[in-house]
Amino acid sequence: MSRFPFLLLACLCGLSACRPETYTPKPRGYFRISFPEHAYRAFSGEGYPYRFEYPMYAEISRDTVFFDEKPENPYWINMTFPALGAQLFLTYKEIRPGQAFEQLTEDAYKMSYFHDIRADYIADHIFHTPHNVHGVFYNVGGNAASNLQFYATDSVRHFLWGALYYNATPNADSLRPINEFIRKDLDHLLETLQWQQPSAN
Repeated sequence: MSRFPFLLLACLCGLSACRPETYTPKPRGYFRISFPEHAYRAFSGEGYPYRFEYPMYAEISRDTVFFDEKPENPYWINMTFPALGAQLFLTYKEIRPGQAFEQLTEDAYKMSYFHDIRADYIADHIFHTPHNVHGVFYNVGGNAASNLQFYATDSVRHFLWGALYYNATPNADSLRPINEFIRKDLDHLLETLQWQQPSAN
């Protein structure tokens, strides 16, 4: 009879051990990203109306998509970030009597707020630099196609529009650290941006 309590205890332990394990899903994670160093080099293409410093890890190429339609805009370039799967499109326009400054800024505003449907918010930041450069930087939150956009100008002759896109489906959570990293480099680009006299084409 003295063994009965021990047998009962062993049975209870055995029954409790046979209970099915409760599955707890793991939270969604993202791949760890190894960011390059924030180091810069100068872009001052011959004959271009602007110059600036851009990241060492980026590559610049001339945009040829619209040349057949708009040959008067030979200063459009693409800045590719291969390690981050991103590309910055830079569009330059010269302010002329038939290309009013107010219309260019209005177009820039419309382009940024075009993403309003998918955006959680749009924060605009006005900036000025000592190099006669001012403009607006748009930070578009949420799953928008382009989270970082800006225009820079002198309000007299030069107007530069930039928009960053990714080679992936927009996902605010996974792209947030990349946006924050590239934002620092875009701020540096704008801080070092200077206008120069373009060569005759």
